Amino acid sequence: MASGKEIRTKILSVQNTRKITKAMEMVAASKMRKAQERMKAARPYGDKVRQIAANLSQANSEYRHPFLAKIDKVGRAGLIVVTTDKGLCGGLNTNVLRLALARIKEWETAGVRDISVTCVGNKGLGFMQRLGAKVVSKVTAIGDTPHLEKLIGPIKVLLDAYTAGELDVVHIAYTRFVNTMKQEPVLEQLLPLTGERLRPDQEHSWDYLYEPDSQTVIDDLLVRYVEALVYQSVAENMASEQSARMVAMKAASDNAGTVIRDLQMVYNKTRQAAITKEIAEIVGGAAAV
Repeated sequence: MASGKEIRTKILSVQNTRKITKAMEMVAASKMRKAQERMKAARPYGDKVRQIAANLSQANSEYRHPFLAKIDKVGRAGLIVVTTDKGLCGGLNTNVLRLALARIKEWETAGVRDISVTCVGNKGLGFMQRLGAKVVSKVTAIGDTPHLEKLIGPIKVLLDAYTAGELDVVHIAYTRFVNTMKQEPVLEQLLPLTGERLRPDQEHSWDYLYEPDSQTVIDDLLVRYVEALVYQSVAENMASEQSARMVAMKAASDNAGTVIRDLQMVYNKTRQAAITKEIAEIVGGAAAV
């Protein structure tokens, strides 16, 4: 059995750890509220640009953008993986990386000969590098606030490759925020734009007058739409990250409290046994005299 001094040292160590996890829980709770507000604020813009893009996809325009083209067979694919830069957020990154790995294996089984990966977040970048995947672009150290100017460059690598015909399909994997206790890993097709995304809210779609011409307007709008989808995915992932970290740190603090109580009980039993032994030695020595 460990001595009383060793047990006291363990108790102090766990208490210090609990202070850290409690502080991280409070910081994550504060950041979570801001991340949720940022995510909700981005949704109206995304909904409106989706509605306009849906109407354009149904309009009788002479120009058809490559983002709206249908594919028969996938030979080359692109994948955007959105993860966090830091850990200590439970199984958040593990779940989305498992989903991305399953899709990569499906593509390889289906005969896809070239898979290009763009990593948003340090955890996903490290995983893909260990996997030996073809990482064509990356962005890390995003911070607590997503900035579109930081995301456009790496994402544009895949968009340009798709426009040039070097990729047949582009998917994105991220974690969707459901509520504080639930975050859902999601893998969606980003390009070509699917019918589920481009579904008009009304029964009848609108047509537009284009200035200067339909090609210029549609090119700019659909690129902005895809960028808005990526930004919303990163915002959802950040809100999920802070929620998962808050829950994980709360569980760690609660577990530390349980460990401290168990160690205190062991310490009390050890101290009681030592006192009993000393009393027995004193009584035995007195009896011998």
